[in-house]
Amino acid sequence: MRPIIKVEKLSKRYRIGRRREPYRTVRESLTTALAAPVRGIGALLNGNSRVNGHNAGEWVWALRDVSFEVTPGEVLGIIGRNGAGKSTLLKLMSRITEPTDGRIELYGRVGSLLEVGTGFHPELTGRENTFLMGAILGMRRAEISRKFDDIVGFAEVEKFIDTPVKHYSSGMYMRLAFAVAAHLEPEILLVDEVLAVGDAAFQKKCLGKMGDVAKEGRTILFVSHNMATIQSLCDSCLLIKNGGLEAQGDPAQIVALYTEAELRPGSGIQSLVAHPGRRRGSMHLMKALSLFSESRDPAGTVRMGSPLSVQVAFSSPQPIRPILGVIVKTGQGAPIFGVSNRWTYQGVDASPVIEGTIACNFEGLPLNPGTYLLDLYFGEFADLTRDLDIVTDAISFEVFAADVYGTGLLPPQFTGPVFCNATWDLV
Repeated sequence: MRPIIKVEKLSKRYRIGRRREPYRTVRESLTTALAAPVRGIGALLNGNSRVNGHNAGEWVWALRDVSFEVTPGEVLGIIGRNGAGKSTLLKLMSRITEPTDGRIELYGRVGSLLEVGTGFHPELTGRENTFLMGAILGMRRAEISRKFDDIVGFAEVEKFIDTPVKHYSSGMYMRLAFAVAAHLEPEILLVDEVLAVGDAAFQKKCLGKMGDVAKEGRTILFVSHNMATIQSLCDSCLLIKNGGLEAQGDPAQIVALYTEAELRPGSGIQSLVAHPGRRRGSMHLMKALSLFSESRDPAGTVRMGSPLSVQVAFSSPQPIRPILGVIVKTGQGAPIFGVSNRWTYQGVDASPVIEGTIACNFEGLPLNPGTYLLDLYFGEFADLTRDLDIVTDAISFEVFAADVYGTGLLPPQFTGPVFCNATWDLV
C-alpha cells in the first residue's frame, strides 16, 4: 500500500538572538549599500570573513533529518518533551512554514487543528467561520452546507452560532474548530494537543470522532502529552527528541521508552547500606532495593495498572525466613496502603537462609499518575513481634498514565491516588 504521508530527511532551523536593525533614511540605506563592498574587501584583508557577525544571530535546529511514512487510515501519535519539535513537524506538514531541508509528500486534502480556533476570524460569526474554514480546506459550499448541522450539533454551540467568535469562551472556540476540521472530511487530519482544553465529556466525544475518522480510512497525526490517549487511540507512535526521531513503533512500547528514558533516567535501583531513612536501632539487614515492572531492567517508572516487583537484597548473620512489608505513600508522605507476608504467611515454611533477595509482587498497581514513595519493613517468621530493619522513604517512583479503562480518559486528580474497577447497573 502506498503511504499517504512520506517525510524524508525533514529539517527546520530558526535564527535566534538576531539584533533588530535600526530604522534608516533612504540616504543612509544607499550610503550603506555603496560602502558594503569596500567594507567586505577590508574585512577579508584583515582576516575576518564575517561582516557584521554580531548581528547574524545564532541558528537552532527545531527538526533535523526526520523521516517516516504513514499509511492510509493510520492514527499516528507523536510524543516528546516540550520543545522537542512536535509542533514544528505539524506546522511544516500544514504548510504554515517551509522546511529548511528535506521533503514532505502528502497524498490527500489536509485539515489541521494546531491550536484553539486555528483559522478563525474573531470578527466573523461561528456560521461564517465554519464556511470560511471549509473553503480553506477546499470544500464546496454545498458540501459544507450538507455537514453544517452535524458540525454545530457536535460542537454544542447552536445558541451562539450567529455570534462573533471573539465572544466565545476557549472551550467553545475549541469545540467548533475541532468539529469543523473533523466533519469536513479531509483525508489527513493533524491535531496538536487541543483536546486538553475540553471537559471530560467532550474529550470522550472527540476521541470517539477521531476513531470514527480513522475507521473511514482517513489518517490522523496526533500530538499529545496524555499517554493514556496516545495508547488508546493510536496505531503507532513517534518519539521526538531534540528535533530528531528517537524511536517509532507500538504506542505502549514507545510510551514506556519515553517515560523511562526521559522522565526518570537511571532510576529503579537504590542502595540501602547507608540509607538516611533507616530507623534508629535497625540491624542493617537490607542491602539494596530494585523495582521491576514490564522490562528486564530496573525502572523508576510504572505504567498505570501494570505489574510492579519490589525486590530487596538482604544479608543476615544467622539463617532466617524473611518477612518483607511494603507501605506505599504519596509523594507528600501520606500512607496509601501496605502489604506484608507477615499477614499471609507466605514463606513461613521456607528453608532459612543467610542472604538472598525477597520480592513483593503486585499484579497490577492501582495507582493514578503521580510520584510515590516506599517504606520497607524487614523481619523474620521466628519472631513475629518486631521488625529487624526499617527504612522509610526507601525509594521514589513515577506512575504514568495508561488506558486502563479502554476509553483514553483518566479520572481527575481530586479522586485521589488510587483507582479501581467497578461495574454499574440500573436496579
